Amino acid sequence: MCGIAGIVRFDGATVDRKTLEDATDRLAHRGPDAAGTYIDNEGTPCVGLGHRRLSIIDLSFSANQPMSSESGDVRVVFNGEIYNFVKLRELLRHDHRFATNSDTEVIVHLYEQYGEDAIAMLDGMFAIAIYDRRQHKIILARDRVGKKPLYYYHDRTMLLFASEIKAILSMLPGQKIDINEQAIPFYLVYGYARPPHTFYRSIDGLEPSTYMVYKHTGEAETVTYWHLKDHILSSSADADRYPKDDSLLRLKLTDAVRKRLVSDVPLGVFLSGGIDSSIITGIMSRLTSAPVKTFSIGFSEDQHYDETGYANIVAKKYGTDHHVFIVTPRAIDLIDRLIYHYDAPFGDASAIPTYIVSNLTRQHVTVALNGDGGDEIFAGYTRFTAARLSEMIPAPLRSFLAGTVALFPDLGSGRSIPSRARRFLRALNMPLIRRYINWVSYVQPDSLNRLLNPSVYRGSDYEDTIPSYFTSHLKGMEETSVLTQLLYLNFKTYLPDDLLIKMDRMTMANGLEGRSPFLDTELVEYAFGIPDHLKLKGLQTKLDLRYTFRDILPGELMHRGKMGFGVPLGAWFRNKLKTYLEGHIIAGSPMINAYLNAGEIRRIFDEHQSMARDHGLALWLLLTLELWLRGTKDGKGKGQGL
Repeated sequence: MCGIAGIVRFDGATVDRKTLEDATDRLAHRGPDAAGTYIDNEGTPCVGLGHRRLSIIDLSFSANQPMSSESGDVRVVFNGEIYNFVKLRELLRHDHRFATNSDTEVIVHLYEQYGEDAIAMLDGMFAIAIYDRRQHKIILARDRVGKKPLYYYHDRTMLLFASEIKAILSMLPGQKIDINEQAIPFYLVYGYARPPHTFYRSIDGLEPSTYMVYKHTGEAETVTYWHLKDHILSSSADADRYPKDDSLLRLKLTDAVRKRLVSDVPLGVFLSGGIDSSIITGIMSRLTSAPVKTFSIGFSEDQHYDETGYANIVAKKYGTDHHVFIVTPRAIDLIDRLIYHYDAPFGDASAIPTYIVSNLTRQHVTVALNGDGGDEIFAGYTRFTAARLSEMIPAPLRSFLAGTVALFPDLGSGRSIPSRARRFLRALNMPLIRRYINWVSYVQPDSLNRLLNPSVYRGSDYEDTIPSYFTSHLKGMEETSVLTQLLYLNFKTYLPDDLLIKMDRMTMANGLEGRSPFLDTELVEYAFGIPDHLKLKGLQTKLDLRYTFRDILPGELMHRGKMGFGVPLGAWFRNKLKTYLEGHIIAGSPMINAYLNAGEIRRIFDEHQSMARDHGLALWLLLTLELWLRGTKDGKGKGQGL
């Protein structure tokens, strides 16, 4: 796991070494073990590649990057892990000589042998830059799911790219990069900028499953090399393919874990106490001889957010070397540091405990497996159950029930039964996809215009335009089941745009590599073909997964529902953090007032304090947006870091 950066000049200008090295140094937290640069100012175009290394496989100096082919015509910088590199090495060994045992060298020779087709042959998580000096082109590639990030800035004179935006900003000294104010409405609803765009104009993210080819003229072509949708549409939903005791599922997940145990440094597991991480812990314990090191986070203030009791049960069952950290409101002191690593405001407050558990874990191991992806492919979220249940209710009855929402106060924890009922009912009379979108929104699209400053967002109807991002993913999926559509939608949006970004930034901020067995390509393709009735039945989620691994799961976990990895913001903002919050988004002249309606912010704050509504999540969005704006150079987007 590493950080990469690069400069490509199409205008004949040369690459400045200090600029490249400064950008690479901005990524030192991603790769504390080694640094390297390569510059070619004699080629067409002129190219500079930078790398920071976190050594995981082949710890020797010879495996450092940028890495070159024997001829020097191909150079590669790479962030991630290639899980099938041993098989690919065997495929290439008759035609190529290997000087290292690293997966990076496999990429170099695979590209020499197969050109751009090499990218689709890689099984892993990756962000890769390949410089082909013979053909005068640069290739940027990203893994299928979007585990590893890659951002870029491109104009007629140059291409800049990096694992994090801060490195790109450092390569634009003195050049103003404006805030992308159109990212703010989408952020308020979903917690992130609308992909592939970012909070900075002219800086975009390379989308998952794609690679871009830049010619020496600066022209670019984008290729999508993996289409999960095509696999779903062509797969059979024949229930006979999937026996109740799903031995193929057991084989595929066990193999996914086994592949992710290849490492020359110590490994552990993030053990939340949920179904997914517990299964990973159990499988890993059976595949290794020494006790597995496990790491958990809990909250003492609110039992709705604490799973440490269940994590302890799993740890005891497998005799793991278990470590627990309890998060308190003081953890919010980390927020400036987290914004620095995100390069943006962020809606998912679970970044706080994720950072803390990553920091704790890094004191003991360098690689940590996790349960990311299990909910997306096996239908673990309660919103999937809610969607299927709501579709079973006749339309007239849905309309009646939606009118009863006022009977359920939105008090206390956002995870309380009244709060969950309120969220379910308030969207019940909407079309299915809009219903689902409202369930996952921070600020409701139909109330967004009250919050936006009309002098900035004049005449825009975000109630209609923002949900279009979600519905656009479902084109061609009309004949699939409701559950399949929602699983796919979640896989293409919330997973890469929220969960995976959070996991990458928070682990890499601590020089820790995170690996996700549930996102193994073969497992994902298999799971999306499993019939609905083997995933959901009534209120029970993940049926196939639970039953197949019933020997691994402790009895206490077999039938428990999804808790989620959240933070008790509602209670924090009414108590110990009330003054902190008010001082940032209400008092004085908050910078968010340039984009948002100060009166509406005050109304949300007061309503939360009076316990008329729980606005903890919305207030978190406003707070991180305010702090990010303050962290830019002048609040108008010069953005040279904090």
